[in-house]
Amino acid sequence: MIERTPRVKVCCISSIDEAQIAIDAGADALGLVSSMPSGPGVISESLIRAIARTVPPPIATFLLTCHQRVDEIVAQQRRCGTNTVQLCDQLVEGSYAELHAEMPGVSVVQVIHVNGRESVREAVKVAPQVDALLLDSGNQTLPTKELGGTGRTHDWQLSTEIRRAVGVPVFLAGGLRAGNVRDAIAQVEPWGVDLCSGVRSDGRLDHSKLEAFMIEVRHCVESHQ
Repeated sequence: MIERTPRVKVCCISSIDEAQIAIDAGADALGLVSSMPSGPGVISESLIRAIARTVPPPIATFLLTCHQRVDEIVAQQRRCGTNTVQLCDQLVEGSYAELHAEMPGVSVVQVIHVNGRESVREAVKVAPQVDALLLDSGNQTLPTKELGGTGRTHDWQLSTEIRRAVGVPVFLAGGLRAGNVRDAIAQVEPWGVDLCSGVRSDGRLDHSKLEAFMIEVRHCVESHQ
């Protein structure tokens, strides 16, 4: 039973103007993509910092990072000044406890790329150590890693299993758009939804697509009341 409107995170924000469009449409969070091995939306750290400085509370600013070491993640967050860090790959050196200690007041969100049963086990193991999980459709095993922005959906049944098994908020990402977000929310019942390509035209944030998406998110709750 869907009782509250999911938070909406608009990712791949590329300018202060795009940030304002997303905020005006009702976005709860903005995704700012730093250097990645592949995928859309990458901007410079200086631009990430400039955008983050313009975003009013309580809107969250997510730094998307591919770094896997605590020292590199902390240093990058300090350069960019966001209030949330989204780890798009697995942490391989250092601990989540160290991340929290080094970045007081900054939320840590771990991406789980949902591509099989192992994803469920990984999510359950990691969840107690982070502030939220984000379920996406990347593939870390490819020669050039896919860490997000694929525009593909994944197995929402696995995402539903993860959401039910963990005790932290869960964002659902991967191929969401106005045409499928109601079904996604009805099935998975996520705390939030995350989108990039579904609200873009020719690489730019499309105000009409974003408005249509936001209407569908609101209606999915109203239709269950």
